Amino acid sequence: MATKKKNSKPFPRRVPVTIMTGFLGSGKTTLLNRILHENHGKRIAVIENEFGEVGVDNDLVVGAEEEIFEMNNGCICCTVRGDLIRILHSLLERRDKFDYIMIETTGLADPGPVVQTFLLEETLREALTIDAVVTLVDAKFIEAHIDGNDKAKEQIAFADVILLNKTDLVDAGTLDRLEVRIRRVNAAAAIHRTVNTAVDMDQVLNQGGFNLDRALLVDPDFLQPEYPFEWVGLYHFQAETYEWNFKPGPDAFLNAALIPVIGEPDEVPAAAIKAADVLFSEAEHLVHPGTVFDPGLSLRRLKMGEIESVFLLHIKHSGRYALISEHHPDEFDARIYNGSEPIAPVAVRELKHRHEHGEDVTSVGISIPGNLRLGLLKAWLKVLIATEGENIFRMKGVLSISNREERYIIQGVHMLFEGKFDRTWGKEERRNNLVFIGRNLNRDFLNMGFKACLA
Repeated sequence: MATKKKNSKPFPRRVPVTIMTGFLGSGKTTLLNRILHENHGKRIAVIENEFGEVGVDNDLVVGAEEEIFEMNNGCICCTVRGDLIRILHSLLERRDKFDYIMIETTGLADPGPVVQTFLLEETLREALTIDAVVTLVDAKFIEAHIDGNDKAKEQIAFADVILLNKTDLVDAGTLDRLEVRIRRVNAAAAIHRTVNTAVDMDQVLNQGGFNLDRALLVDPDFLQPEYPFEWVGLYHFQAETYEWNFKPGPDAFLNAALIPVIGEPDEVPAAAIKAADVLFSEAEHLVHPGTVFDPGLSLRRLKMGEIESVFLLHIKHSGRYALISEHHPDEFDARIYNGSEPIAPVAVRELKHRHEHGEDVTSVGISIPGNLRLGLLKAWLKVLIATEGENIFRMKGVLSISNREERYIIQGVHMLFEGKFDRTWGKEERRNNLVFIGRNLNRDFLNMGFKACLA
């Protein structure tokens, strides 16, 4: 196996592994070529899993000096996963020849069994570590697959990093809408927009596994409660009538409310969000285009037209108002006008949204202080995995255990679970941060069970 650059550093205890996935035609081979030819100083062993009787991906990885291992005839699971384990063991016998491992799965693969491989065997678990699951998403065609193909959705759900690729083939509005859909499935992954998979290698390699701090940088509301609405805009309205214009969006209806707000600061008050949360649990009043939408403590259900819709906001008293929208206005290209001039909000809050009508694959984040009793935690996880393991695609967390100075790191994939003590907390605040990504997750049930493990 040839090298790209000499590396005199001692071998790390565990070799990082990147698992690259993505639906058919998303650009995985293109990204692999980029990685192999970048001057990043790593010697990379590549494992490919191609679907079909004749292997071609090896020929598509042009000029690669690294050794390519190819597995044909199906996805990495069951019998083929045995090939993966065999190749990994073979690689470990030549540990001095490489610094990094990349696994490219077929576009039809479920990433779950691949991730599980690194939790199944003690030898692999001690020698290898998953640096990241990188999922490529075809911006042009993903919407044709994500609703009707579970594999495409699961590939997004398992990701630590998502490359929204081929962005030159769609407009900015479509990209914004796609990111909203991706966030509904996986709120924790970093999303990078790319053309022809051109991306900084530091955004793909050396991710260090799932990092909750990084997830919070990507989505500051990741661990916040979910609401039945996702956008609140604070406006200064005069006593007149405004037009709220919509273009056709993903839904035929939109729930919304307009609430008077008391106070001076130009920020969305928590009281308005709390009032809206109650309001959105009540019956809606249907409003058709062209009719008046008055402020007040009532929920309106806006009927969207096929071409364009205009609703009238009739303001009787000048002041500050919170406009609450079930979906982000960008999904409908929604604008408020005073005559011909658009009116911008003075403050905006974007919130985690309970998509009761939407994705069955979602993420649930838990962040609470306190120490956990390890015995109770393991017992709860054992029952949880036995009953809900098929629906839990990934589970990752950094936890605080009673009478221990070290952080407790957990990783789970479907029915498999690994927990181990890591470095000491030091000056870092002791806190329990845990995320579940899966299908039909019950937030209240998970929160209640986890809190029962507190000392």
